Amino acid sequence: MLTVKKILKGRELRRFIMNSLRFLPDALYVSLFYWAATGKWPNLKNPQGFNEKLQWLKLNEDYSQYRDYTDKIKVREIIKEKLGDGYMFPVLGQWKSFDEIDFSALPEEFVLKCNHDSGSVKLIHSKSSLTDKDYTELKRFFDSRMKYDFYLAGREPCYKGIDRYIFAEELMKDSSGDSGGIKDYKFFCFSGEPKLMFVATNRSTDLRFDFYDMGYNHLDITNIHPQSGKVLEKPKYFVKMKEIAATLSKGMPFVRVDLYELNDRVYFSELTFFHGGGFSRFYPEEWEYKLGSWIEINH
Repeated sequence: MLTVKKILKGRELRRFIMNSLRFLPDALYVSLFYWAATGKWPNLKNPQGFNEKLQWLKLNEDYSQYRDYTDKIKVREIIKEKLGDGYMFPVLGQWKSFDEIDFSALPEEFVLKCNHDSGSVKLIHSKSSLTDKDYTELKRFFDSRMKYDFYLAGREPCYKGIDRYIFAEELMKDSSGDSGGIKDYKFFCFSGEPKLMFVATNRSTDLRFDFYDMGYNHLDITNIHPQSGKVLEKPKYFVKMKEIAATLSKGMPFVRVDLYELNDRVYFSELTFFHGGGFSRFYPEEWEYKLGSWIEINH
């Protein structure tokens, strides 16, 4: 049976529908989106659940102060200031439009990204194998993303007003030979305290999320993607990653700190202030409210 929720899982259709409703006030917009995604109307006056509280934060807190934390180029200086050198993947160039990119100056392998949104990533494994059709499709993709105001998608205020760039990073690989791609370690932090994390695996094939507590005990939680059903080895630098997450999240009611452990080093990925846009509920449902209880808000 085709439901509203299933329809909204299609990114392009979801974007079309929500763009059509962009004229709505923020509170009504996020309430409708929340209802369409979860089947429930959010309680924005007295929020209790994790995602309800994320919607409340969108509407009531000043997230313009975190704009540079969200900007995937400007955040690099913040990370250097807070952690020092060596925590970021090397940047190979940045451009205001796709047409400005000098592909001849880029290596055989690299990653293209946008700095102002989420999900605008293309991995180039063999530049010499790219056809004219490939370049045309890349241009169409990035031209579309550069025109798109990601703030309007879920009204996440930290994305509002970011200057837009396309940039290239070095394509980093896991020397362990994991065919599923490099693993993401994503820490849920509440007022500077990491309390929960998940490991994202099989990103290049069939994405899976496995949740763990801060003792690296597996938790039976499902959110957005299924569990892998595998025993995932505890990362070597788990303690260091927790320390980094605590440092970067200090003073923030909630933020997800995304890190990599790669080739015997820890790298920073990004900060996410609204996990899943605040529209992806946790199951069993008790976790929706347990995580919600960890977010302190001032009504």
